[in-house]
Amino acid sequence: MSERKSDISGWLVRPAAWHLWAVLGAVLGAAVARTARLTSDGGMDNAIVVRAARVWLAGGSPYDDPHFLYLPSAVVAAAPWATVPRGVLSVLVPVLVAGCLVGGWVCALRLHGVAPRSRFAALGLIGLAAGFAPFAHLVLLGNWTATAALALPLAVLLVGRGRWVAAGLVLGAAVALKPLLAPMGLLFVFARRWRALAWLAGVPAAASAGAALLLPDPAGFLTRTLPFLLRGDDGFVRLYEASPLAVLPRAGVPATLAALLAFGMAAVGVGCAYRRWRAGDEGPLRPAETAALLMLSAFLVSRPSYDHYLLVVVPLLLAGALKAGSVVRGPWFWLALVPQLPGVTWPYLEAGERRAFRDAVTLCVLAVTLAAHCRRTAARGNDVGHSAGPGRGLVAVMSGTRGYAGGRQQGASQGNPF
Repeated sequence: MSERKSDISGWLVRPAAWHLWAVLGAVLGAAVARTARLTSDGGMDNAIVVRAARVWLAGGSPYDDPHFLYLPSAVVAAAPWATVPRGVLSVLVPVLVAGCLVGGWVCALRLHGVAPRSRFAALGLIGLAAGFAPFAHLVLLGNWTATAALALPLAVLLVGRGRWVAAGLVLGAAVALKPLLAPMGLLFVFARRWRALAWLAGVPAAASAGAALLLPDPAGFLTRTLPFLLRGDDGFVRLYEASPLAVLPRAGVPATLAALLAFGMAAVGVGCAYRRWRAGDEGPLRPAETAALLMLSAFLVSRPSYDHYLLVVVPLLLAGALKAGSVVRGPWFWLALVPQLPGVTWPYLEAGERRAFRDAVTLCVLAVTLAAHCRRTAARGNDVGHSAGPGRGLVAVMSGTRGYAGGRQQGASQGNPF
């Protein structure tokens, strides 16, 4: 991004003054301090994982708790936290969660060529922290979704630079901690990056297999957690799920019809993501929008699916606001986020158990908006490819297969994973 532009984009990419950084520090500090004051073990969701590790260290099975929905590798990863005093965890965990969210934002900015010291960087993060309710909610819960919020922008950044194997390693490590980013394997299938896909799948598989051997019930995830997820969790968890699978039946829609609608929307989303990738245009919007749409499509049918899952995709898209053709420049992106404004009381949705309806609106509108945008972008790309003649059309098809690699061909360096 050029600082010489005279329009608003030129002003936004110039370095931010210390005043903005002070405001950002105050907002993030307030979120961390609130969590430290109100929670123990770093938040309710982090407490579930740490408690499972404590049970394992005491000789029990972590899967005795039906709300522990992680792979065996997460038990081993959480074991060091089980030895940390609760008072320390209540401060350390929200600091790390906020750090993951900041790190994910920085990676998203670098993908789109925006300096992390710019006004846009500071203002965007202030907007996320103070104006997007899932941000504070994730810090308060201490959910390990924060690792995915860091891993996805980092992986897409690596993809944008042609480092597919490194991206697969990052995603594989994130899946080993929490299998939220497993749908990203489809991006590697679209790009035919089989070696990188093998790393993405192999890292969590090897880590979980090794960790399972240390558990009293090595198959606990398969025999207890998966059936729990497939039958739709329990009555308590279902109250907070944002996917149409959970929300529509609460509104009186038959469960079968809700499933057909949700899976239909997800299938369309994956199809539009594939078309977006095959469009073959160079630039950071292509991998960012494809990855975001794949994740949103998964959230439409995943059980569970919570509001803070949105933090995996929204910063990645928001960081591209200064790019021409970004979905952020359309009104529907912002309308989708309106239900997530903190401090706004919505009639009949005041109770915490009903916020899932607001979250479902954001999820569905955002998914439909991005799918339509990707479809339009792909159509324009195909029109350009056809009008450019057979020679350039072939180049467009080849670039669609090889993937965006930082604006230049890097075929000679593909053998180097780093």
